[in-house]
This record gives sequence, structure tokens and C-alpha cells, in this order.
Amino acid sequence: MISGIQHFIFCRRQWALIHVEQQWTDNLKTIEGEIVHEKCHDEKLVEKRKDLLICRGMRVFSRNLNVSGQCDVVEFKQNPTGAVLFGRQGFWQPYPIEYKRGKPKKDLSDILQLCAQAICLEEMLCCEIPEGYLFYDEIHRREKVGITDELRQKVFDIFEEMNDYFKRGYTPKAKYDKKCKNCSLKDVCLPKISKIRSVAAYYKINLEGM
Repeated sequence: MISGIQHFIFCRRQWALIHVEQQWTDNLKTIEGEIVHEKCHDEKLVEKRKDLLICRGMRVFSRNLNVSGQCDVVEFKQNPTGAVLFGRQGFWQPYPIEYKRGKPKKDLSDILQLCAQAICLEEMLCCEIPEGYLFYDEIHRREKVGITDELRQKVFDIFEEMNDYFKRGYTPKAKYDKKCKNCSLKDVCLPKISKIRSVAAYYKINLEGM
């Protein structure tokens, strides 16, 4: 899933617990995030405003990335460099828009998720997408994001690693960090246990050479 890149960047173990082991629990932040997305995931709602077409909950995929997912919103603006859309005259330039709770993050997780959506749309519609937008619920403002070659390469590298983990059914070991306290899966992951010495390690340290 495209959305899994968020979990993967935050914590590879969290991603594996969700997407490999199919485990999930909610907390306040995940529920708030779901509420934000409910506002824009009505797939039946298509708006037309002069030269602007707004599609919500659009399903996308990429064979090159081996991923699929759903865009919150895709805006299509009439433009000679855009794509041909079934049932529509002319050419339409797509711009993916991802809705997020809170405010802009310090890491690239939101930006890379948006970039992955753009790559999927480019592959499906046979066009180029130079930019997209992130809308943050807390600040009620769009942030424009350029879809650069550097971002594209990072997306390909990350999904290559994700696909490898998925094929092997691999779940990384827990590494306790201060961010663990905000994770909805902390009671499933039990990250503090990773600091407890294993029985094998105890035997090796205390009984070797006796």
C-alpha cells in the first residue's frame, strides 16, 4: 500500500506489524487522521468548476513500484501538456493532493507519499506531474511540493526495500526510541523488551568457560 510508506519511514517494525503481520490498534492520533480523510474520500463526488475537475478517493497503482493505493484528491486542470481522460474533451493536467492531520512534519514521509501517488498517476495516465500539494488540517493551508528526480529515486529505493521485506515476510526487531510512546502499536510491539537480555545471551556471558 502506498500509505505504508508513512509507517515505514516512521518505523520499519511498525510497518511490518501492520502490513506483513496484519496487526492494528487505534489511538487518538490515528482516529483523528481517519476523520480528516473521511472528509475527502467520497469516490462518487466529482466536481467540475470551469477548467478544473476535482476527483476524490481516486484509486491508483504502479507496476514499476509494485504498489497500489488511493489519492485523497486529484485536481485536473485543462492544459495542453496534460492527459486524456475518458469522457472528457481536451487534455487535463493532474495534481495529487494529500490531506494530513496536524501540521508539516520534519521528516519526508508526507512528501514521499505524495511523490509515490504522482508516480502512480504518471504511469496510469501517461503524463508528467511536476508538482502536488499537501493540505494540513491544523494550519488549513496547502503546501506545494515539487516532484523532483531526487524524491522519485528515494521513493523507488524505499518501495524496493518494502517489497523485499514483504516477500520474505520479515519483521525487524524492536529498537526502543522516544517516538515509541506515541505509537498506537506499542502494546503489540513491546519495544522495551528488546533491551532485556535474552536467555541465550545470559548463558553466553555467565556460563561460558565454566
